Amino acid sequence: MTEISTETRSVVVEREIPFPPEKIWRALTQPHLIADWLMKNDFVPVVDHRFKLSADWGSVDCQVLEVEPNKTLSYTWAAYDLASVVTWTLTPTSAGTQLRMEQSGFRPDQRQAYGGARSGWERFFANLEQVLARIE
Repeated sequence: MTEISTETRSVVVEREIPFPPEKIWRALTQPHLIADWLMKNDFVPVVDHRFKLSADWGSVDCQVLEVEPNKTLSYTWAAYDLASVVTWTLTPTSAGTQLRMEQSGFRPDQRQAYGGARSGWERFFANLEQVLARIE
């Protein structure tokens, strides 16, 4: 008998960003801003809305799971046999906002996807910070 592991791993990126939650929320939920730091999209911050993130390498199918303005945003992230969930948490701090992103649901046999997400989210966060620095 073969045992199949049901444990999954998560990629977590956390940063304190010197902008208020409301500004970061705009960058996480407005399609033209999402396109500037993540991918082209047809995102709408409404629970159950299905949307697609598109890049030159392909696309990601998503569905909004939770929307709590300026606090929490969660959506599914499905591509190339990966069924995961991305959750953003915004916590106000004295210097701005503690921004936490967790992408959960990587199976043990998805090492390549896990590694790609770890490096990818670091780049996306850098892009997000650049977008935040230039928008009003």
